[in-house]
Amino acid sequence: MHIIGLMESPGHVSGRYRLQALKPYVERAGHRFEVRAIPEGFWQRMRFWRSLAEADVVVLQRRLLSGWHFYHLRRHARRLIYDFDDAVYLRDSYAAKGLESTVRRRRFIRTVSFADAVFAGNRVLQHEAFRHAVPRRVHVVPTCVELRRYPIAEHRREQTGVVMVWIGSGSTLQGMVQRAPLWNGIGRFVRGVSLKVICDRWPQFKHLPVLRARWSAATEARELAASDIGISFLPEDDWSRGKCGLKVLQYMAAGLPVIGNPIGVQSELIQHGKTGFLVAKPSHWVEAVHTLVHDAELRRHLGTEGRRRVERDFSVQAQAKRWLSLVSAVATRSAA
Repeated sequence: MHIIGLMESPGHVSGRYRLQALKPYVERAGHRFEVRAIPEGFWQRMRFWRSLAEADVVVLQRRLLSGWHFYHLRRHARRLIYDFDDAVYLRDSYAAKGLESTVRRRRFIRTVSFADAVFAGNRVLQHEAFRHAVPRRVHVVPTCVELRRYPIAEHRREQTGVVMVWIGSGSTLQGMVQRAPLWNGIGRFVRGVSLKVICDRWPQFKHLPVLRARWSAATEARELAASDIGISFLPEDDWSRGKCGLKVLQYMAAGLPVIGNPIGVQSELIQHGKTGFLVAKPSHWVEAVHTLVHDAELRRHLGTEGRRRVERDFSVQAQAKRWLSLVSAVATRSAA
């Protein structure tokens, strides 16, 4: 079987985790799997769509195309799977125009309606796809991590010098900045703690020291394992409910306990008291951080349980066989 996966752009995070990470496993099973970035430019794309006719299955990852380009993609792709791990039918939480977008929603409806199968990153996204696609063709395929990339945190620090960590893009960093009172409150009431930010931009907080770590694919796993507590805060909106919890999975893969608010998939990934703490009120955030800062053995225990959960349910090794089985079923099925 020849599979071609289409990334939104070279190195895009969703494409790396939902396509490229699977490539070695698919190829070891005897199949050919190419991952290509969609080119810019009208004529480059037209030639690109024609080249997809050689594949048995094309996996379009996340991108919502205009009607003209989608028509030509669908025309040349023998079988088409649409894979998405964000509420792509909306604008993000920080968009000046608000969440709703007529163009995005129209393109999303067209894409899932005419795909042979849809791979949704969580149940919220699955139910959105159910509204416009044949339900039996919509599957939940969670985002997974390659565990072999992640060393495990040692948790030697206690009280002074404990490092919380946040990893994300410059766009989502806005959410951290907007919650400055929360982070300052933690800095005031929990002595000796700092916040490592793995990104290409860094915030400043009056009472909480920020450690700068420039993001790179080569160093992100080591930076996480050199930390003590993973944190994730999501706004309470429909865009956030569509998130698939990648940063939480990365923290857990590195053996870190995770503190997050109970929004969207975080309520499922973070098992309160077992792999971390689900907290909503600022006082509960402070209490959770204080508890973990003063108990290295608890951090180690929660981190170990989180790592085991990822290994069982959210590792590439655990999900690759199922992914390939779903793709194979599409390849042998009649076109949509």
